[in-house]
Amino acid sequence: MLTPLDIHNQEFRRVRFKGYSEDEVDDFLDRVVADFESLLKENEQFKAELEEVRARVEQYRQLENTLHSALIVAQETAEEVKQSARKEAQLIIREAEEEASRRVKASEQRLRELEERFGQMQREAQAFRAQIRSQLESHLELLRDSSTAFPTRREREGVVALPSVGSPGDTQVVPRSSSA
Repeated sequence: MLTPLDIHNQEFRRVRFKGYSEDEVDDFLDRVVADFESLLKENEQFKAELEEVRARVEQYRQLENTLHSALIVAQETAEEVKQSARKEAQLIIREAEEEASRRVKASEQRLRELEERFGQMQREAQAFRAQIRSQLESHLELLRDSSTAFPTRREREGVVALPSVGSPGDTQVVPRSSSA
């Protein structure tokens, strides 16, 4: 590539006839050198800016890739959290159902035990009543038997109770004769 120094050091052959003015050619070459240097500097600036922009674009691409990866990881994590929450909810529901079932079974068992105990108590109460009734009846029988077997004090003393002529239920005591 041609440099400003190459332009500045360029020498032209001299021809005798029809040649150019040496001063004009030198002035023109000086202007070309100045413009060429300016363009080269500007080109270097553009190259530096282009490299800077390329570096930024690369950073943005890396950032985009990182964000894309982070988004995928976040989506996967969110899905895992949802699945974990679903599984945990199902486990809690299953455990609650099992606990409810155990409690219902225990309550049913307790109810059966109480019903059995109540039935037993009813049978015992019925047997107790029957026993008391039997004892009372046998005592009444003894009393009936003893009242005919043993005379009462009045009967031994000869006093007989006769119904009174007055009010019903009133009795009159009359001494018994010795001939009876």
